[in-house]
Amino acid sequence: MPIDLTDFERGEPFAGNHAEALTALQDRLGHLQRAQIAHGKRIMLIVEGWAASGKRDALRGLMAAWDPCQVNVRCPSRMPSNNGRHWLAPYWNGLPVSGEATVFLPSYYRRAIDRRLDGELSEREWIRAMDEVNEFESQQHDHGTLILKLFLHVTGDTQLARLRSRQADPWTRSLVGPDEFSRAEKREASLPLVEDMFAQTDTRWAPWRVVDANDSASRQIAFLQEITAGLEKAIPRIRQRTGRMSYPSRARSRPEG
Repeated sequence: MPIDLTDFERGEPFAGNHAEALTALQDRLGHLQRAQIAHGKRIMLIVEGWAASGKRDALRGLMAAWDPCQVNVRCPSRMPSNNGRHWLAPYWNGLPVSGEATVFLPSYYRRAIDRRLDGELSEREWIRAMDEVNEFESQQHDHGTLILKLFLHVTGDTQLARLRSRQADPWTRSLVGPDEFSRAEKREASLPLVEDMFAQTDTRWAPWRVVDANDSASRQIAFLQEITAGLEKAIPRIRQRTGRMSYPSRARSRPEG
């Protein structure tokens, strides 16, 4: 079923005790990471979305649950298109080893979209780039890597309001990059590319998960819920001596030191 971003624009406030829900999810994610490490599983976490959709804030909630020594967060800078390297090279170098997770922010999807918007990719080259991404992700999946791809969606009005609020506050001004407003102005041109990205790369081995990020509190919970669901489906439980299947207890969720 095609992804329709308008299905993720309700922005409803979180109903319930946010602190309790967040703590429970983070506790669960800590258990899941220990199971991932025990089984030597590899994870690629692709975090995408519009500017000011709260990608970094959502990741902070995840990192509060995970042992940072087992996570590699990659924020590759934009390469010149004429440097001679394949455009996916920065992402090859960051692939996770057994028992580790790699987070790509921004990911190769953002790189391809930006290059297409800037006229560096023709229509044919854009299609080829999406094919190369599918091949890349398929290879990692066949190698046993779990690929989780999340897109944080906000409306255009929400995006601009957040950018202006950040720009006006000296404590958050550093979050607004030099091209954030220009990218927001290109939103209408970006939207068909994002929709085509979903159409071409929402695969069986690496499906997209869209998060309604219009309400910050709800976004945080939904983001962690999507990751939890993906991990619980892919990571086997550890058999205890009793014969029961379970994830490691909280007391063993993180090594000391």
